[in-house]
Amino acid sequence: MNSKKIIFYQQDILFDILNEIKEKLDFDLIKVGKNFFKDYKKMTKTDVLFISNLVNNEFENQLLIDDSPIKIEKLIEQINLKFLKEKFQYQSKVFVGSYKLDLNSREISKNDKSLDLTEREINLILFLKETPKAVKIEKLQKEVWDYNSKLDTHTVETHVYRLRKKIKEKFDDDNFIISSKKGYLIN
Repeated sequence: MNSKKIIFYQQDILFDILNEIKEKLDFDLIKVGKNFFKDYKKMTKTDVLFISNLVNNEFENQLLIDDSPIKIEKLIEQINLKFLKEKFQYQSKVFVGSYKLDLNSREISKNDKSLDLTEREINLILFLKETPKAVKIEKLQKEVWDYNSKLDTHTVETHVYRLRKKIKEKFDDDNFIISSKKGYLIN
């Protein structure tokens, strides 16, 4: 069974056509009617595409098909592009506590406020997010900056200071990155 699923709503003919060639496709086909629609509209995760002739706000990833003729190759191309775009968007959004980090636009946001970040700041936040305990400066130097231990530690401290200052000014948050004797930690 494929992880990618296409849900067809009020597209019976299109479903039947694609169902005939489903062994050549890289996704599962699901036809739903009004009775079963409520069960499937909860599937708004990645790897699910909703195909219909009506806009449905319950689904983020939709492909609207009108009654115009369309070549099968073109349709499959559109389906694959939708899946790629959805995967790209899904992978770009990372939640760090109550913040949303958008890797594509290099922004961190919270409560309709956003802040531009540098690539180094993003790497620092991601590294700290993935580490459950405080991280020493030496480890940050090695893992985020790719420096050896003989280099000056002020680089890390300066970057953390500037990032904390930016977060404080934009979001009024003094506790996003916490420092202790053991190192730095994302709150």
